[in-house]
Amino acid sequence: MGFAEAELTYDAFLDGRVHVWQPRHGYRAATDPVLLAAAVEAHAGQSVLELGCGAGVALLCLSARVSGLHLTGVERQAAYADLARRNLGSGSWIATADLAELPADLRQQSFDHVIANPPYYPTDGGTSARDPGREAALREETPLETWVEIAARRLAPKGWLTMIQAADRVPDLMAAISPRLGSITLRPLAARDGRAAGRVLVKARKGGRAPFTLLPPLVLHSGPKHHADGDDFTPQARAVLRDAAALPWV
Repeated sequence: MGFAEAELTYDAFLDGRVHVWQPRHGYRAATDPVLLAAAVEAHAGQSVLELGCGAGVALLCLSARVSGLHLTGVERQAAYADLARRNLGSGSWIATADLAELPADLRQQSFDHVIANPPYYPTDGGTSARDPGREAALREETPLETWVEIAARRLAPKGWLTMIQAADRVPDLMAAISPRLGSITLRPLAARDGRAAGRVLVKARKGGRAPFTLLPPLVLHSGPKHHADGDDFTPQARAVLRDAAALPWV
């Protein structure tokens, strides 16, 4: 059963370059899918698959920066998959499916890029969300290793996996990626200068042979704490989150 119109909001991302229908209550995208999209080094004509696409925010933000992409999403929650179809329009394909049980026609395809924002919390960690949609988006039911395994299978030779994940899951993430993909690069995301990273972006290449690279953190907010209404993004974070700039991997 989908969302009623009264249950939805129409929200702006990238300073109004992208507008998205989202549930008023449930999983609501914030900065993570925007950062994920900014980290994808895609070019016009390439194919992109997002595992667990939700309402389609990451795919929309990516297409706002790079035109001419072939976009595919997989979302197991039917109501969110319907929103993704509405948000993305007829130029993309959204499959309602569990990523561990992809449709046969999708299993026969390969992609230049696979992107994902898997749930951050393990099955037995954290406090359960009241809304079932939010709970499904945030709490891991499919193991992180399975997300990586499915992504690696769907990548074309020399294709790139790009993911965003909680920083405390880095050991699990690296253990899943290292046997399957190479040329791994990791960028920590810190809320403020001097604070430990709360999240990380990681990219890895199918058949890549470059050594592992740990980049300096992207600091999202200026100053030691928030002082007033409005955002306080650093110039680099503002360029990504407001001006639709790419997040370079250097």
